[in-house]
Amino acid sequence: MSFNSEEFVKELTTKPGVYRMIDANNVVIYVGKAKNLKNRVSSYFRKAGQSPKTIVMVGQIANIEVLITHTESEALLLENNLIKTLKPRYNILLRDDKSYPYIYLSAQDKFPRLAFHRGARNKKGRYFGPYPNGHSVKSSLNLLQKLFPVRQCEDSYFKNRSRPCLQYQIKRCSAPCVGLISEENFAEDVRHTVLFLEGKSNEVVDELVVLMDQAAIKLEYEKAAIHRDQIASLRRLQEKQYVSNEKGDLDVIAIEFHHGLACIQVFFIRDGLNLGNKSFFPKNVQHQSISEILSAFIAQFYIVSSRTERFIPATILVSQSFEDKEIIEKILHKQSNHKVEIRDKVRGERARWLEMAQMNAQTALMSRQSNRSSVVERFESLQEMLKFEKLPERLECFDISHSSGEATVASCVVFGLSGPLKSDYRRFNIENVTPGDDYAAMHQALKRRYLRISKDLDIKKETMLPDILVIDGGKGQVKQAQEVMAELQIGTVQIVGITKGEGRKAKFDTLLLSKGVLSDSSEKVILPHDSKAMHLLQHIRDEAHRFAITGHKNRRAKARTTSPLEKITGLGSKRRQILLKQFGGLQEVTRAGVEDLAKINGISKSLAKKVYEYFHD
Repeated sequence: MSFNSEEFVKELTTKPGVYRMIDANNVVIYVGKAKNLKNRVSSYFRKAGQSPKTIVMVGQIANIEVLITHTESEALLLENNLIKTLKPRYNILLRDDKSYPYIYLSAQDKFPRLAFHRGARNKKGRYFGPYPNGHSVKSSLNLLQKLFPVRQCEDSYFKNRSRPCLQYQIKRCSAPCVGLISEENFAEDVRHTVLFLEGKSNEVVDELVVLMDQAAIKLEYEKAAIHRDQIASLRRLQEKQYVSNEKGDLDVIAIEFHHGLACIQVFFIRDGLNLGNKSFFPKNVQHQSISEILSAFIAQFYIVSSRTERFIPATILVSQSFEDKEIIEKILHKQSNHKVEIRDKVRGERARWLEMAQMNAQTALMSRQSNRSSVVERFESLQEMLKFEKLPERLECFDISHSSGEATVASCVVFGLSGPLKSDYRRFNIENVTPGDDYAAMHQALKRRYLRISKDLDIKKETMLPDILVIDGGKGQVKQAQEVMAELQIGTVQIVGITKGEGRKAKFDTLLLSKGVLSDSSEKVILPHDSKAMHLLQHIRDEAHRFAITGHKNRRAKARTTSPLEKITGLGSKRRQILLKQFGGLQEVTRAGVEDLAKINGISKSLAKKVYEYFHD
């Protein structure tokens, strides 16, 4: 089966990360990094402008695996780790560790020097690294110059200066060569540099924050701005050291479970380096809890007959606890001959590893759910359940969201045979209904949606009608859909209501099927919770719920930050400001009479009357 690049790229994220191209023999043939995974991976499948090497490589692709990272810098380091470990045939292979570059700080000098170093480490001083390539070292040295003006010039150049060089003029060096900085102050800059390169950047930031505040109190704003820029640059430089901060070996395991599908993501951290990840999709998990799935996976993944088959690290981080944790720890301890700790409550950098693993698990599961073959299977199951003669091709689902009747929003999401059709999603701001009346809100949204289509049912418009209309709600909401369809004389749409079961658990969800064309009655249907048809309906229901909540929150936030004066026609921003200033606030404006309002410069008698009537009618 050939690799479907179009479907794969369609669901790919735009976040930074690493991608691995795999051939039909499950061998990684290429590893690359990207600031934007979607843009970078899609570039390999252009029809023109490709090199012969790329054409041959793309022709061998059977699958592509991605690993999302927090930053592009992190992706760069991970890419190099994977290339070194996997040695893909189409990558330019790196040399071994002894040729990796370092940052060198001389120790024998009165004014120490920072420098790029590659090769044997036999000079007196400190070595920081290794870095994945020369560009990383040079970039780091460049940023360090902006942070702490420690000299980087050659000793021969330093010893023969009679006046400051250009680096001093552009504030990249404090000119110790001609005595423009004391040995003590220079040593302080060196101390800050060492603290940062040792991974203690938070201490440096804290000190810089104090210095910035002190300068601001003394009204030395230029000096405060320098410290502010140092802090900003320091944060950027921190990204390049993130991967190597964790010492020792550990595995990071996160699980995502949704609608009968589970994805387990495993990250392998060795000596502080992220060596990559792998996604697992265990079978027969429909009737299991998340903790049961996680426990079974860890047992099968690590407990093997031969110790050489699976390396067991001293620490295993998991996204949540499970009942058999202590038992599995004892077995792994005996198998590996060292203490093994399984932890789920962690902080700091380890919490970040878990967050990254969880994010990758979510993305992998969404990609799996949106896979065309999986979606088609669900549509076929739905066709069989509804006894349709042909495969349904379009589903639309409606949901209502509000907070005690405030800022009511209805959502309409659309699914096709390729998954969610996000360009067809719509939101409706519900107006002129009793706050909290979900039935009236649903009626208004449905009528506004399908009235436009029913006015002109030509061939082009008719394709916009869904085969199945899914309503998030019970009999009341379904009845509103039946009434709208009857009113608009649309009799080709099957109406399906989906309601939450006991405890709002997905496995207890029930369906309401509208009987016949333009019928006002319905029948209750209960499907097995592992039914693919039910999974499809739950998926579109949850997506409609998410889309509605997002719209509601945005509308509510906008309403709470919008002045009532903005709704008055003819009252622009300048006039609103004048009114608020002249009366001392909105409350006083609402109390003012027409004559008082008209006395304000720029407010006519007719406009004053509009303002008064807005607040008093």
